[in-house]
Amino acid sequence: MNLGLALMLILGSMAVIFIAQNAAVVEIGFLYWRFSLSSALLIFFTLLMGFVLGWFLHSYLLYRRSKNELSLHRY
Repeated sequence: MNLGLALMLILGSMAVIFIAQNAAVVEIGFLYWRFSLSSALLIFFTLLMGFVLGWFLHSYLLYRRSKNELSLHRY
């Protein structure tokens, strides 16, 4: 098994266990909005946003790198 895949499975399992153990309701305030939410959902959505932002940043950096390499090979 690939080491990266094993590490992701371990970290994902730990995140699921952590989320399951933190199911209390918390009140969230952002600017003028206030709402109550399960801390498990808050942690899950925060983790999901981190993955999505990391994915987009990685894709953007690969795009920039390939664009720079193409421009260097033209001359």
